[in-house]
Order: sequence, then C-alpha cells, then structure tokens
Amino acid sequence: MLPRFLLLALSVLLFASCGSDVDLVSKERALSGKARYFGSSGGGYSTAPPSEKVVSSGHSKPKDKHGMPLYSNERVRHVRTTAYHCAEADHIQYGSMNATGTPLKYSDRVRSAAADWSVYPVGTVFKIKGMSQLFVVDDYGSALTGTGTIDIYTPSAGHMNAWGRRNVEIAIVQWGSYARSAQLLSKRTSYSHCRQMYVAIQRKTGGNTATASR
Repeated sequence: MLPRFLLLALSVLLFASCGSDVDLVSKERALSGKARYFGSSGGGYSTAPPSEKVVSSGHSKPKDKHGMPLYSNERVRHVRTTAYHCAEADHIQYGSMNATGTPLKYSDRVRSAAADWSVYPVGTVFKIKGMSQLFVVDDYGSALTGTGTIDIYTPSAGHMNAWGRRNVEIAIVQWGSYARSAQLLSKRTSYSHCRQMYVAIQRKTGGNTATASR
C-alpha cells in the first residue's frame, strides 16, 4: 500500500492537472437545480441557437432515450450536450487522460469531447454553432452509449456547471475512424458499454472495420 503522504501528493497532482475550482461531483448533481441549463451562454461558453431548419429536419428521425434525433450520415445535426471534468466521481480514476490514453484537450483551438463511438467514431472533429473552437471525440462514457448525446470536456466543476445541459447545432468537420474505435474497444469488451459500442460498430460496418469509412 502506498504511504499516506504519497497518496496525498498524487491527489494534488491529479487535481492540478484538472484545472482550478476542482470539486468531486456526479453528473446527476451537475444537471440538477440551477445547473440544469438550457440557455445559449454562461461561464464564458457562448453557443448560438440551432436553426429552425436543423431542428425541424430531426422531427421525422428515430429518437434516442432523450427524445433527440438519431442521424445516419448528416453532417449538420441538432444534438443534446452535457459536460464533464476529470475530477468527477466517475472519471477521477482516469485523471486527465482520455479513452485513447492521451491527455484531454482544452485550449482556445481544440477541446476534447466524449460520445458513443458507434455514433461518433474516435477522431471525429466537429464545431458547435456560436463557438470558434474545434472539438474532437477522444473519450466515451457509459451514460452516452446508445444515445446521440455528446459530453463536452471542461477543466473544472465550475465550468461543467456553467455548461450544464444544452441542445446545440453541430457541424461535422471530419469523421473519425471506425477501425480505430473497434480496435480500442475490442480490448475492453468486459465493460458492458464498451461491448455495446463494439457490437454496434461491427453491425454498422458488417464486421469489416478495416475498410469501413463514413
């Protein structure tokens, strides 16, 4: 067992890598009360309302459990988003690393996002209407599996609460790789959400992920 002082030091390093205003919170707490946020701005996050055309185009599509449209190959979409940070109770064991084993991104140019990789394969790059940054899918989460929800990485609990939950318009800049997604997930099928994503990718690609593309 690690000495107590070493555990404390490791905790300090983890919190430092997550940014300031660190607080151990659950996704349920982040989306409750005032944090249940549907507006277009807050905490420095300014998003523009989805266009009526994009919203109406989703009405005839199948819906996920949140009542949001499930798309096929459309690049412009009406999407439910939530937010997370690396000191959340269900992410703290992974620290500041994403599901690909690289550091989570948060800069003025590029930021990390989590999604169901059978919907948005790893490496998918997109923009959110009203924001200048590019977002890249390099993470996933069990609560996202089977939905079109995208989880936006933020550097602290305060930023996560400021984002809250909001429906936005996104534009896919570049699709990611089903092959890489399947390769990573194939080693993690002991986890039910990873297995579910892996099976969904195999079904979408006919089991031939090596040559599959969006």
